[in-house]
Formats: sequence, C-alpha cells, structure tokens
Amino acid sequence: MKAKILIGLIAMVLTGMTAVATPEPSTWEQPAENLAAQIAEILGPGQARLTIRNQSTLSDSAIPTIRRLIEQDLKTHGLVTSGAESANEIRLTLSENQRERLWVAEIVEGNETRVAMVEIQHSQNLTQAGSATMLLRKERLPGPDVEDSLPCFSSPDGKPPLLAVAERRHGLIILKQNCLLELDRSPSGFFDGKTFDPLASTQAQTRDPRGIIVTNLDDDGFFVFLPGTKCDGSYTISSEQDRPPGEGWSLHCHASDDPWPIVQQNGLTSISAFYNAARNYFTGVVSPSLGVDLPPFYTAALLPRASDGRALLIGGIDGKVQLVENGALKPVSGARDWGSDFAVLHPGCGAGTQIIASGSGEALSDSLRAYELPAQEAVPASAALAVDGTVTALWSAPDGKSVFAVVRSVTNEYEVDRVTATCN
Repeated sequence: MKAKILIGLIAMVLTGMTAVATPEPSTWEQPAENLAAQIAEILGPGQARLTIRNQSTLSDSAIPTIRRLIEQDLKTHGLVTSGAESANEIRLTLSENQRERLWVAEIVEGNETRVAMVEIQHSQNLTQAGSATMLLRKERLPGPDVEDSLPCFSSPDGKPPLLAVAERRHGLIILKQNCLLELDRSPSGFFDGKTFDPLASTQAQTRDPRGIIVTNLDDDGFFVFLPGTKCDGSYTISSEQDRPPGEGWSLHCHASDDPWPIVQQNGLTSISAFYNAARNYFTGVVSPSLGVDLPPFYTAALLPRASDGRALLIGGIDGKVQLVENGALKPVSGARDWGSDFAVLHPGCGAGTQIIASGSGEALSDSLRAYELPAQEAVPASAALAVDGTVTALWSAPDGKSVFAVVRSVTNEYEVDRVTATCN
C-alpha cells in the first residue's frame, strides 16, 4: 500500500513539473488565430507550405502544438498546408526580446513576399528562460548614420553593404564595400570626418563581400582587410586641438593575399587565416598551424579552456560548428540554429565567457542569443534578443566586454548595434 502511495506521489510531482515546463495549448490559441487570419487575408483560400523556425526560448516540444493550432486556424479560412508541390510558402519565425515574443510570417506568393506578425507579451506565457544567466541589451551606434549623404557610400543599385566599424579613442572608422569613412567625435556627437575612396580600384568584387578593421594598441593607426586588398591607415598629427575633422589620417591600399587576423589577444594577432578572395569564406589554412586540417569556414572565435588554455571555435561553410582543441577537431551540438557569424563576449556572467550567435538563414526579424560551451554542447545562457532586420556581421570589441552587430533592414538600410550583457 505504501509503495502505491509513493508511486502516486511521484506521478503527481512529475505531472506538476510537466505542467510548468510545457505551456497549455490555450496559451498560444489567440496569437495563432490572429496570425492565421492575417496570413489568410494575404493568400486567400488555397494551399501553402508552412515552415517554422524557433529563435526564442520556447522549448522545441512546444512547436508541434503551435504548428497544429496555426494549421487548424488556416483551414477555417480555406487555406490548407501542403507539401512541396505548393507554390505558396509561409515561413514562420518565432523570436522574442525582453518585453514580448514576436511571431513573424514571411508569405511568399510567386515573386512577391509579404509579412504578417503578432506580438505576445511575456506575461501571457509560461516559458520564461528561468535558467538564463545573463540579459542581452543593444544600443545603436550613431556614427553610421552620418555616411548617408556621402557619394561613395551610395550606388545605383542601392547602398553598398556596411562591412565593419571600429571604435577608437576619438571616433569611429566605418568600412563599406567601396570606401571608408573616418569620423571624429565631438562633445555633441560626431563630426563629418574624412572619406577614403581608393577601395573600388583595388579590391576584388565578390557576391557577398566581407571585411575587417584592426586597430593598433596606440590608437594611431589601423589595418583594413578586404577580399584581395589590404589597407594601412595612419595618423600623422600629434596635436588634437583645433584640427579640422579627418585631418591627419591617411590610407594606403594595395592588392594583397596576406592572411587575415581572425583572433586577437591584448591587441596582438594570435591566429591568422587565409581568405578566398573569389568567395566569401576562409580556406581552412591558418597561421600558426593548430595541428589539424581545418575545413573552409566563415567565422572563428577563441575560447579559454582549462586544458591547454585555449580552443578555436569555427563555423564551417557546411553549417557545422566545430571546436579545435588539443590538436583535434570536435563536433559541437546545440548550434544547428546558429547563423554564419558569431563572436565571443566576456561579461563575467556564468562561466565568464559566452558566444553570441545570430539565427540561421535569412529573416526579416533576426535575433541574437548568448551560449556557453562547457564541453561540446552549446547551452543557451540568455533569452533571444530581437533585432530589426538580418544580422550580416558580428565581431568582438577589443576589450571583450561588448559585441558589435551589423544589421540590414528590409529596406536595405544598415545599422551597427553594440550588444552588451548584464548578469541575472
């Protein structure tokens, strides 16, 4: 009899735990109904393929429930979800910020893409990230707005991609595909600085251009790396007082196949990688050698490890994230939803070091999330931070206390966000 009572109590406890961890279907009924109505108004009766991408703190176990509710509500409007034979497509992204969840549906009908979305306040659901060790915040840098009126930052096909931004003691350096801008900081904001336009004649044009800016320790110079091009920037005026904006800076560019500095420590390059100028990725050849053949990769970051002091995390062009440690290449699980760029943050929260990664694929509403890597599994360490567009580049600040993200909006406007973290 006692055994039966004990079993019953255990079952009650497990049932209660399940109720807390998994939201009731009614939690998502209203937002599913609202979203389905918007989608049906756009598409009308017929068929469409439905795909769902989860970039929120929702457990994957909640996705089938959300899918079922949306499919049922679409059916009431005469819209049936079907297989690959349908020409219409509904791409649903589940994202969130600290105030609300955001469900964004990209509705593709022929050559036209339209958007429907619903917002859900966090108080309406039961799936807060109780285990998150940190909170991500973002702040838009004002400097990139200054370049809108500059001729070399425009083109007949729209604005060239913004590739990188570097902060220095007195301002910003902004790199785009075809030119570079040095901005001086004033007490009230940024001056119009100096524009350098020697890049178009020296760099190889690629379909998906990338570039980096590396500043030196003395803050009196920098290097720019672009596909097939390297530039040396220098500052030649000793006095900062009463000088015109941009005066004193010079830039000299030349064709180069030198490896790019992909990892820096204390202002010095510790690992360089050769870039394929005809493509948009690193070949896998690095200097110094790590004792293992690396596959081609998009991005890399150095992680502190207890074993030998460091390990290199790489994001391969095949979508796999791997860890180079002790002369071996190890697979990393839990990173299948990462985008092609990530960066390391050292905010002092949790394990002390986190990886900030964007969502995978193109999205009208992307997100950033912090992960920890205690072994070979990426573990979420924060809720997702929604951004207003697609993250196209990520890199760490020199001090490691923040991460910079380039975000492209649906109107092809670019902004740079500084992402920081506070500990919970």
